[in-house]
Amino acid sequence: MGYIIENANILKETKLSKSSLLIKGNQIAVKQNHIRNNKYMKMDAESFIMTPSYVLLDTKIPPNASFQEFRRYMIETFLLKGCTTLITSISISFESELADKIKETKTALISSPIDFLICVTIPLRMLTPSFIRKCKKERVPAIFIEINDLHELAEIPWGWIREALFPYNCPLVPIISTELKKEARRALSKWKVIMENGKIPSILEELKENQPLTIQMLNKLGLYPQKASLLHGSEVSYNLFFKAREIMNVDEVGLFHYHSDRLVVTVNKGKVIRAGEEVLFNPGFGEHVRVRTPSYFAF
Repeated sequence: MGYIIENANILKETKLSKSSLLIKGNQIAVKQNHIRNNKYMKMDAESFIMTPSYVLLDTKIPPNASFQEFRRYMIETFLLKGCTTLITSISISFESELADKIKETKTALISSPIDFLICVTIPLRMLTPSFIRKCKKERVPAIFIEINDLHELAEIPWGWIREALFPYNCPLVPIISTELKKEARRALSKWKVIMENGKIPSILEELKENQPLTIQMLNKLGLYPQKASLLHGSEVSYNLFFKAREIMNVDEVGLFHYHSDRLVVTVNKGKVIRAGEEVLFNPGFGEHVRVRTPSYFAF
């Protein structure tokens, strides 16, 4: 049996709008200004600000943690912050490691209460058509590239890289090394020129850990609008914050960073996993998300 969420104050990035949502199972069946239907139970959300649940990047999930350590980390890092999908990345030094390391990471996250994606991080020297073909076979959603030397960027056969990425088109994501941090702006500028001129699927900036990814980034990763969305047909995963005057003009990132004390409800794929201070840790409820087509909805 479905239900209707009425008078939802939905915050999408920087814009606040009011809608009503008809929920059926784990899907938003209808999204309209008003839904006139008396056969469904109704929930008035006027007292809250609603956001899609967050997608966060975290590459520091503790390896070989005990179940209690893992549980505590997941609750503190994700569930209490309204995150229901995590993206992690594994460091690869040799092509032959790829399949085994992905399998190891899936096993380490088997008790995850939230969905997860597994990306890879490689040094620039490993970016070859051969490695990209292996990533396509494993359906890796993004390849993080460690940039240590600006001269190396010009030596990569980018035309071959673009051909190897097609048609799966998982985006390349830059990581500026510690040695280049003082030249980060120049490095990212050069990265942007190469990516745009070569028409290579990519994200043009570094991704910040433990901060909600933007719609544009999620598009590139092939996650939007299925994840982090409150659109017709998307999954039912959202946060409810107590509405107050000081947060009426705050964007999603500001709400996440500065008003977490007002987060009172988190719903993950139709299930309430947080109500007030009580958090439900459901081991194994999370799934390994295998993206069909990264960059498909990208703009």
